[in-house]
Formats: sequence, C-alpha cells, structure tokens
Amino acid sequence: MRYRFCSSCTEEMDRQLREDESAPEEMQGYNCIMIYSPDKSRLLFCKRLKDPYEGKFNLVGGKIEPGEDHFDAAYRELFEETGISRSDVTLSHMMDFTYYNQHCIVEVYAGVLTADVELVSEKHPLCWIDAGEDFFDLERFAGEGNIGHMVEQVRDYGMGVPEK
Repeated sequence: MRYRFCSSCTEEMDRQLREDESAPEEMQGYNCIMIYSPDKSRLLFCKRLKDPYEGKFNLVGGKIEPGEDHFDAAYRELFEETGISRSDVTLSHMMDFTYYNQHCIVEVYAGVLTADVELVSEKHPLCWIDAGEDFFDLERFAGEGNIGHMVEQVRDYGMGVPEK
C-alpha cells in the first residue's frame, strides 16, 4: 500500500490506496496561499517538519471541506496555520493546478498584508523569505518548481481575481 500526498500543499490524501486501486471519481480540493509582506518584499513560508518535503520551505494551505466556499476555506486555512485573519489581508484567486493523476485540484490564492502581524504557527515553523529568492531551487523549496512558477505569475500578471 502507498499513501498519497498533494504535490503542492503536501496534505495527506484522505485514503490509503493499493497500487492497483483506482482513485476516487471526485477530485479533492486543496488550497495553497501566497502571503506577501505589506511592502511586497517578502513571502511567507512554513518549514516542513515531516514528509513529504521534510526540511523544505512550503507555502501554507490545506484541504477544502465538502460544501465549503473556496474563499472561506482559504481564509480558514490561512488563519489556522498562521493566525492571519480575513481583516489582515484580501486574497485573490490566482490560478489552479489540476492533477488528474492524483485526483485533486489545488487552488492558489495570493494576497498582501495590510500591516505587519504577529504570526502564530500551527505545526510548521513560519518565516519570511525575500521575494527575490530563487523559488525554483528544489533543494530548498517544496512543490517541484510550482512555487517558482506561482511567484513568476504574480510578478508578471498580478495577484488574480479578488473575492466578489
């Protein structure tokens, strides 16, 4: 048997799968949240304490619960993992990654803090990293280069579509 993990947010998938077992029909939703400092010079990361990606930096995020509004899920995960509340940041839905081979969708949200806030870590230590770093560095950052791609998208095209 093997366990499955979302390759962007590293949440463990709900079920254990045998090698010959087909995945569920419904795709599980996850979110991945990019939080910039008020001056946009730094990006918030957690440092993974366990596999997958143990010891690497990753963005915060988690599972979208059945029936949950997707923006509400992003704000919930952000608050649970960092202590950052809806009043501290306005999130925009920037892009999605669809993993047909893992039967999951990862929604990417981005936002800029309105002011400096005190961070409260849920389980993985939090830190700010300079926004000019090489986020394609697979030795330091989780996600097989996806974080680098997302940062470039924000740089070139902006944060995305805010909640209506």
